[in-house]
Amino acid sequence: MPKTTGPADYIPAVGRRKTAVARVRVFPNGDGSIVVNGRDSNAYFGREALIGVIRQPLRLLDMGGNFNITVKVVGGGVSGQAGAVRHGIARALVKIDEATKPALRQAGLLTRDPREKERKKYGLKRARKAPQYTKR
Repeated sequence: MPKTTGPADYIPAVGRRKTAVARVRVFPNGDGSIVVNGRDSNAYFGREALIGVIRQPLRLLDMGGNFNITVKVVGGGVSGQAGAVRHGIARALVKIDEATKPALRQAGLLTRDPREKERKKYGLKRARKAPQYTKR
């Protein structure tokens, strides 16, 4: 199911985390570069921990230098965006090679993390924090 855009074929996938949505394009036969919103991934995320998060599926399968990846990510903060990118890359790798699915599933990279921010309730200060109780 690769789509064509000019001379290069790519495998598309979508990753989500909290309110962030990442549209991932994986180009086979690349040099291992990851571009996020038009910038290098190291420049975009900055922190080593977040860069490690987005490279986790590639490290797990020892495929780091085999692909070029471009990502458009919107919504959420940098941590949620990094999780969305990781989810999208893992889904694209499964589309490329179905044999990678058990390893990625075992590592928990194919499961969409369902945790979201809980809404504030009336009568409370935040989602669960109640006003201070005074006896007198």
